[in-house]
Amino acid sequence: MQLSRDDFGGWLVRYIAAWKSYDADAIGELFGADAVYSFRAGTRVVTGRDAIVEEWLSDRDEPGAWAAHYEPLAIDEDVHVGIGWTRYLDGEDVRDEYSNIFVCRFDDAGRCTEFTEWWMRTSDEG
Repeated sequence: MQLSRDDFGGWLVRYIAAWKSYDADAIGELFGADAVYSFRAGTRVVTGRDAIVEEWLSDRDEPGAWAAHYEPLAIDEDVHVGIGWTRYLDGEDVRDEYSNIFVCRFDDAGRCTEFTEWWMRTSDEG
Protein backbone atom coordinates (compact mmCIF):
# COMPACT_ATOMS: atom_id res chain seq x y z
CA MET A 1 0.00 0.00 0.00
CA GLN A 2 1.18 3.52 -0.70
CA LEU A 3 1.00 5.92 2.24
CA SER A 4 0.83 9.65 1.75
CA ARG A 5 3.95 11.62 2.62
CA ASP A 6 2.21 12.94 5.76
CA ASP A 7 1.13 9.45 6.84
CA PHE A 8 4.64 8.08 6.32
CA GLY A 9 6.07 11.04 8.26
CA GLY A 10 3.61 10.29 11.06
CA TRP A 11 4.70 6.65 11.08
CA LEU A 12 8.34 7.77 11.46
CA VAL A 13 7.36 10.03 14.38
CA ARG A 14 5.55 7.07 16.02
CA TYR A 15 8.64 4.91 15.40
CA ILE A 16 10.78 7.34 17.44
CA ALA A 17 8.11 7.61 20.15
CA ALA A 18 7.91 3.82 20.43
CA TRP A 19 11.70 3.63 20.71
CA LYS A 20 11.69 6.26 23.46
CA SER A 21 8.91 4.58 25.43
CA TYR A 22 9.77 0.91 24.84
CA ASP A 23 6.03 0.33 25.13
CA ALA A 24 5.36 -3.11 23.62
CA ASP A 25 1.94 -2.08 22.30
CA ALA A 26 3.33 1.07 20.63
CA ILE A 27 6.10 -0.94 19.00
CA GLY A 28 3.69 -3.64 17.87
CA GLU A 29 1.28 -1.10 16.35
CA LEU A 30 4.01 -0.07 13.91
CA PHE A 31 4.34 -3.49 12.28
CA GLY A 32 2.16 -6.02 10.49
CA ALA A 33 1.77 -9.51 11.95
CA ASP A 34 4.23 -11.07 9.48
CA ALA A 35 6.57 -8.09 9.12
CA VAL A 36 10.21 -8.56 8.22
CA TYR A 37 12.68 -6.20 9.95
CA SER A 38 16.36 -5.86 9.09
CA PHE A 39 18.40 -3.79 11.54
CA ARG A 40 21.09 -3.40 8.89
CA ALA A 41 20.63 -4.33 5.26
CA GLY A 42 21.55 -7.98 4.79
CA THR A 43 21.96 -8.81 8.49
CA ARG A 44 19.92 -9.36 11.66
CA VAL A 45 16.60 -10.11 10.01
CA VAL A 46 13.72 -10.57 12.43
CA THR A 47 10.37 -11.92 11.21
CA GLY A 48 6.97 -11.36 12.79
CA ARG A 49 5.53 -8.56 14.94
CA ASP A 50 6.03 -10.44 18.22
CA ALA A 51 9.68 -11.19 17.42
CA ILE A 52 10.28 -7.56 16.42
CA VAL A 53 8.79 -6.31 19.69
CA GLU A 54 10.85 -8.84 21.65
CA GLU A 55 14.03 -7.77 19.84
CA TRP A 56 13.40 -4.08 20.55
CA LEU A 57 12.73 -4.79 24.23
CA SER A 58 15.79 -7.03 24.65
CA ASP A 59 18.33 -4.34 23.67
CA ARG A 60 17.21 -1.04 25.21
CA ASP A 61 18.96 2.29 25.06
CA GLU A 62 18.91 4.30 28.27
CA PRO A 63 16.41 7.18 28.39
CA GLY A 64 18.05 10.41 27.26
CA ALA A 65 21.06 8.56 25.83
CA TRP A 66 20.08 9.24 22.23
CA ALA A 67 18.21 11.59 19.92
CA ALA A 68 16.87 10.96 16.43
CA HIS A 69 15.10 12.65 13.56
CA TYR A 70 13.70 10.86 10.51
CA GLU A 71 11.59 12.15 7.65
CA PRO A 72 10.23 10.92 4.33
CA LEU A 73 12.58 11.22 1.36
CA ALA A 74 10.65 9.48 -1.40
CA ILE A 75 7.65 7.29 -2.09
CA ASP A 76 7.52 5.17 -5.24
CA GLU A 77 4.33 3.15 -5.42
CA ASP A 78 4.58 0.88 -2.34
CA VAL A 79 8.24 1.65 -1.48
CA HIS A 80 8.74 4.35 1.17
CA VAL A 81 12.20 5.77 1.84
CA GLY A 82 12.97 7.70 5.00
CA ILE A 83 16.19 9.50 5.92
CA GLY A 84 17.54 11.03 9.07
CA TRP A 85 20.07 10.84 11.83
CA THR A 86 20.58 9.15 15.17
CA ARG A 87 22.87 10.59 17.84
CA TYR A 88 24.07 8.72 20.91
CA LEU A 89 24.88 11.06 23.76
CA ASP A 90 27.16 11.38 26.77
CA GLY A 91 25.18 13.97 28.69
CA GLU A 92 25.02 16.97 26.34
CA ASP A 93 27.87 15.73 24.12
CA VAL A 94 27.41 13.61 21.00
CA ARG A 95 29.32 10.34 21.41
CA ASP A 96 28.34 8.79 18.06
CA GLU A 97 26.28 10.02 15.14
CA TYR A 98 24.76 7.96 12.34
CA SER A 99 23.06 8.79 9.06
CA ASN A 100 20.09 6.51 8.44
CA ILE A 101 18.07 5.37 5.46
CA PHE A 102 14.93 3.28 5.98
CA VAL A 103 13.18 1.42 3.16
CA CYS A 104 9.66 0.37 4.13
CA ARG A 105 6.52 -1.23 2.73
CA PHE A 106 3.10 -1.05 4.39
CA ASP A 107 -0.12 -3.03 4.56
CA ASP A 108 -3.65 -1.63 4.11
CA ALA A 109 -3.81 -0.78 7.83
CA GLY A 110 -0.68 1.43 7.57
CA ARG A 111 1.52 -1.06 9.41
CA CYS A 112 5.01 -1.73 8.14
CA THR A 113 5.43 -5.15 6.52
CA GLU A 114 9.05 -4.75 5.41
CA PHE A 115 11.63 -2.56 7.13
CA THR A 116 15.27 -2.39 6.08
CA GLU A 117 17.75 0.04 7.59
CA TRP A 118 21.00 1.26 6.14
CA TRP A 119 23.19 3.26 8.48
CA MET A 120 26.61 4.88 8.37
CA ARG A 121 28.58 6.28 11.25
CA THR A 122 29.22 9.96 10.53
CA SER A 123 30.93 11.04 13.75
CA ASP A 124 34.71 10.95 14.08
CA GLU A 125 36.19 7.70 15.30
CA GLY A 126 37.03 8.19 18.96
